[in-house]
Order: sequence, then C-alpha cells, then structure tokens
Amino acid sequence: MLDSIVAIAAIVIPVFGLIGIGFASVKTKLLKMSVGDGLADFVFIVALPVLLFKTLATAELGDVSPWPFLISYFAGVAVVWTASDFTVRRIFGRDARSGVTAGVSGGFSNIALVGLPFSISAFGEAGSVPAATLLAVHLPIMMTVSTLLVQRAERIDGTSEAGVSLGQTLLRVGGNLIRNPLIVGILAGVAWWLTGLPITGIPRRLIDMLTAPAVPCALFALGISLARYGISGNIRPALVIAGLKLVLLPACVYLLVSNLTDLPQIWINVATMAAACPTGVNAWLIASRFGTGLALSANVITMSTAMAVVSMTVWLAILTH
Repeated sequence: MLDSIVAIAAIVIPVFGLIGIGFASVKTKLLKMSVGDGLADFVFIVALPVLLFKTLATAELGDVSPWPFLISYFAGVAVVWTASDFTVRRIFGRDARSGVTAGVSGGFSNIALVGLPFSISAFGEAGSVPAATLLAVHLPIMMTVSTLLVQRAERIDGTSEAGVSLGQTLLRVGGNLIRNPLIVGILAGVAWWLTGLPITGIPRRLIDMLTAPAVPCALFALGISLARYGISGNIRPALVIAGLKLVLLPACVYLLVSNLTDLPQIWINVATMAAACPTGVNAWLIASRFGTGLALSANVITMSTAMAVVSMTVWLAILTH
C-alpha cells in the first residue's frame, strides 16, 4: 500500500510541483510575467509541435483503431458540456452565451500542457501515442463546436453580429486552426507516419533535443499563466463547473471507454486521465473572443488546476489498482 502511494506521488508531485514553481516565481517577483509569455511562445510554437510531430510520426498503433477511443471520449464531453450549460443557465440564471462558456470550461481539458506531460510521466512513452491522438482532434473539434454554439447563443440572446454568416464563421475558425502551430505539428507528423519512413541519425537527435524541454517548460509556463488569471467573482458557479470537470467528465469517459470498447488498458487510462485534467486556457480565450464569461472561465481554470492535484491523484490510483 505504501509503495503504491509513493509511486503515485512520484508521478503527480513533479507535474504539479512544476506548475506551482512557475506560479510562485511570478507571485514572488522572481520572474516577470513577460518571461512566461516568451516561455509559452517557445512551448506552443516550437517544443510541443515538434513533440507532437515526433510522437505521431513514429507512432505504432498496431491493431488499435482510434475511432472508438475518440467517440467515447467526446460522448463524455457532450454529457458534461450539457450539464455545465444547464447548471449555469437554469440554476445560476445566466444567459445562453454564459452557458456556452460554462460548457467549454467544463469540457475543455488542458491536454497540451497537462494531459500529454502527465501521460508520459505516468505511463511512459507508450502513453504519448493515445494522448497525441486525442490532442490531434481535440482542439479542432472543441474550437469549432464552441464557435458554432456561441453564434447560436448570440442569436438567442439577441447580441449576434450583423452580417456574419455561418460560412464566414467556419472559414475564420478553419483559418485560425490551420495557422495553429500545434495543428501544423500534428499534420506534419501524420504525413510523415503515412510515408512509413523512420526518423534516425542527426535529424532524430535534433528532434529529441528540441522535445526534451517540452514537458517541464509547458508545466512551468502554465504555472505562470495561472498567476495572470487569478480568482475574482463567480465563485459558486466556477466551483460547480470545476467539480463537474474533474469528477463527472473522467467518470463518464472511463465508463464509456472501458465498457463500450475493447481498447488496451493504456488507452483507457490515458482517456480517463485526459478527461481528469484541469480546464485548458482555451476556455478563457473563447470567452475573451466573444466577450462573455471571462471571470467564470478564469476561475474555473484556476480552481480546477488547484483541485486537480487531488482529483488526478485519486483517478490515477483508481486506474492503476
């Protein structure tokens, strides 16, 4: 029993320890917030795209089909998104746009900065393949659905932007996604994987050197970003949404993936831990883009990250025993 606790702590503490150190470095004025901006640029523009490229380019899926994995995961997201939207609109009396913000905050896992590093730390390099597979479609699906639902909510609330069609909205989302460095890394990795060519020699060494700092830098940068968001107002709804995110979402995903698919255990584990991740910063970016629910999304990001220290420890213990 003690050995199991120590083993889980050895995985969880370094991950959230780096987040905490990043947060403390700014709060104590050891580093300026601008350092976090530069570090985040390195992570998102260079390190993580190269890591995703390497993971997907060298992936060995064997007989595993990713479709049951992805369908089960996003079915769980749909359940929690709906529950979060209902909670904010019906219980807390907010408008339709705030409901969408709550849905995004309850369903958008921080897979890039927490899920991928955590999967590698907990399950080794084998965990990076299902995590990268999920990340490959997670951002495009969540951003597209979020944008469409916000547009619908604006029509319901009577705040829609005149003259903006559905086609224009989709083109704008598609253009943003194509220019996203993570998507570029994913597409390049899939393209290389399709060739069947290995990555060896000096190119492999260079790629390994670029990806080595990806995980610690991503976690450190996340810690710095949390110092920017903070907590202000909307405490009760944010606390409820954070609870749905960290408890209901991983429970739904685990039940769906483990009962409706015959995937290997590591794919089940990664799906569950990805669902158990705190809310991603894209929830705040979406709220900022549409000018609604900024405080709510910021609070959920901060609260869920703090609470995830405990919740992810519990979920990892459930999965590994």
